[in-house]
Amino acid sequence: MTTTESDVTVTKVEPAAPEPPRAKREGGVLNAFSHGILIIWAVMVVTPLLWAVMTSFKDDRSIFSSPWALPDKLHFDNWSRAWTQANMSDYFLNTILVVGGSLIGTLVLGSMAAYVLARFDFPGNRFIYYLFIGGMSFPIMLALVPLFYVVNNMGLLNTIHGLILVYIAYSLPFTVFFLTAFFRTLPTSVAEAAFVDGASHTRTFFQIMLPMAKPGLISVGIFNFLGQWNQYMLPTVLNTDPDKHVLTQGLVQLAVSQGYKGDWSGLFAGLVMAMLPVLAAYIVFQRQVVAGLTAGALK
Repeated sequence: MTTTESDVTVTKVEPAAPEPPRAKREGGVLNAFSHGILIIWAVMVVTPLLWAVMTSFKDDRSIFSSPWALPDKLHFDNWSRAWTQANMSDYFLNTILVVGGSLIGTLVLGSMAAYVLARFDFPGNRFIYYLFIGGMSFPIMLALVPLFYVVNNMGLLNTIHGLILVYIAYSLPFTVFFLTAFFRTLPTSVAEAAFVDGASHTRTFFQIMLPMAKPGLISVGIFNFLGQWNQYMLPTVLNTDPDKHVLTQGLVQLAVSQGYKGDWSGLFAGLVMAMLPVLAAYIVFQRQVVAGLTAGALK
């Protein structure tokens, strides 16, 4: 059997239309503008941090005589002096206890409440959810006076565990709001398969659903860690015992004392000490934070 030229149909592929030069120019200008804004913002953020780190290794005379120059030598005694004489070690220990306990309690209670609100339909579900959202908009300054009397009447004033409970209550609204939206993006078929296999609700939550929500837990955990580590107002009102002060209170005391002692190098060393844990936590978990924030959008 022969094939003639009339039997063959040739399909001519038209080349893609080139992008108009004007669109290319507009896209290039927009990219250059956005990158320029990001570079300026990065310089504004990074420059004070680098200056604080550099200043923490100077002596007091160099801080005022040449504030922008590099230190002539690294004065590590500033860090040791701030750690020992300024009681930064005690402040760090108290802060780790408070933030660690409150962070664990917030994630456990918040994830359990968010899972129930996201997965189960019952009377009052939306009302409870909106109560948590309303807690996000309530200014903490309006609650300081009644909160002080409540904590005092419970015998929790000037205690580590009392501050932990207040931190948990303060962080739960945002945690529940964030994790409720995250749990809604998880597939229901996995939980249904676990129920068919005879798993209880508790086992399904802790062994199946909670590991699947790891990106969301890390993201909301980082945000809560930042807020609780830098919290100053609540411990100032509820924790007046100098032996149980947290890091933010210790830095304020250190700054006030510099007006009489003039140990500015020790002050900058203490400031960098307080900054490093937060910066390290974000650097280590930055991928998980981005994954948790974009999981719902990519679903």
